[in-house]
Amino acid sequence: MGAPTRAVRVIGSGRAGGSFAAALSGAGWSVELLDRGAAVGTTAEGADLVLLCVPDAAVAAAAAAVRPGPAVVAHCAGSLGLDVLDPHDRRASVHPLVALPTAEVGARRLRGAWFATAGDPSSVGVVDDVVAALGGRAVEVPDGARTSYHAAAVVASNHLVALLGQAGRIAAAAGVPLEAFLDLARASLDNVAALGPADALTGPVSRGDWDTVRRHVAELEPSERGAYLAMVGEAARFAGRPVPGDLAAR
Repeated sequence: MGAPTRAVRVIGSGRAGGSFAAALSGAGWSVELLDRGAAVGTTAEGADLVLLCVPDAAVAAAAAAVRPGPAVVAHCAGSLGLDVLDPHDRRASVHPLVALPTAEVGARRLRGAWFATAGDPSSVGVVDDVVAALGGRAVEVPDGARTSYHAAAVVASNHLVALLGQAGRIAAAAGVPLEAFLDLARASLDNVAALGPADALTGPVSRGDWDTVRRHVAELEPSERGAYLAMVGEAARFAGRPVPGDLAAR
């Protein structure tokens, strides 16, 4: 006999909520997807899990609007702990370490993703079932580490996107499209996965070729130099090389 079907009530029909709803429905869960405003009057009964997929600043209010019941009440906010769910006895969190640009794309990306999870002893089994249903991998992140965890996620995703935006601007000055650099970026990520950041580093800083770095800085628009020099400093840290004084970030 197979495992019983889990039931989840997803509050918030935006990108995150739509992604979880589609992915869990595809995994055989019974899914009810409600707009964010429907949290008022919703009850934590008749489901195994009430999953709050609302903006971080709205999680506490959404949790307070849900009438207590036997279901686990969880949020998917990476930066928040369990304290924002205080009105409820059974609390948990499950944050996917993937970008969810649309519900359709997000549902695909949730399958096999990493998830940062937390929960009280009576609740953690339900979020473990979420991760298992999606074929994902869980890493437990306690409340005291959530801010550092989320900062790392921002660097790995948002800052990477911003750096590629800078690459596109600089490349445009040479008449080369950003697309020409994306395979290079993908290969660099593959190298990090295979070797770790320190051993994956290539380029002028890794070789101590400071004259090339100086030519770059001289050629860049002034508005681009600060970010470039900041990353020179980070690359030098990995390479174990001191940055010459004239190339220190400013």
